[in-house]
Amino acid sequence: MHWDMRALGPRDRYKIIGSCIVPRPIAWISSLSADGVPNLAPFSFFNAMGNDPPILAIGMVKSATAGFKDTAANIRDTGDFVVNLVKAEHAALMNATSADLPPEIEEAALAGVQMEASLCVSAQRVADAPVAFECRTVHYIETGPCQVTVLAEVLMAHVADQFVTDPDRIHFDIEAMDMVARMHGAGWYSRQTNLFEMLRP
Repeated sequence: MHWDMRALGPRDRYKIIGSCIVPRPIAWISSLSADGVPNLAPFSFFNAMGNDPPILAIGMVKSATAGFKDTAANIRDTGDFVVNLVKAEHAALMNATSADLPPEIEEAALAGVQMEASLCVSAQRVADAPVAFECRTVHYIETGPCQVTVLAEVLMAHVADQFVTDPDRIHFDIEAMDMVARMHGAGWYSRQTNLFEMLRP
């Protein structure tokens, strides 16, 4: 079948994009509003886009209640944030922070997520995330009504000690991190448990 994306409504376009581009890593983004209110929310339109400088890209769609999502507004106003990656142990906590709450509500505190200070940015990071990237915005692009793509430089990378197998060679035990990814539909996720290796020619 064929679908003319130009003829579909936003919900149907989302269903096609979100169902077919899988698995997607989850950026559990901690940010701080201009008034100093912390925010923590997950986004799966996310990936790495370069290494010199190290660039991450995050897409944020319109809020379910209209307007910019709190994370998008915070990044617009402050320019920095932290991308925390999500281990399976944190899946329920991550899901709890996806609720559409008023800007004055601190999702991390409500869900019981332990946070700690970052080294380079104002936003805190998830204390026991397997990986956290402190980021500074390079480009903030409005791609549609209250829809945003953020390109950001990674200033500081944190990898939990138990997953570092060789610090000199910068090797990690990725399987032990047991990270989750977003799949199709309203509530489907995956764990990366069926891996295979294929070396480039």
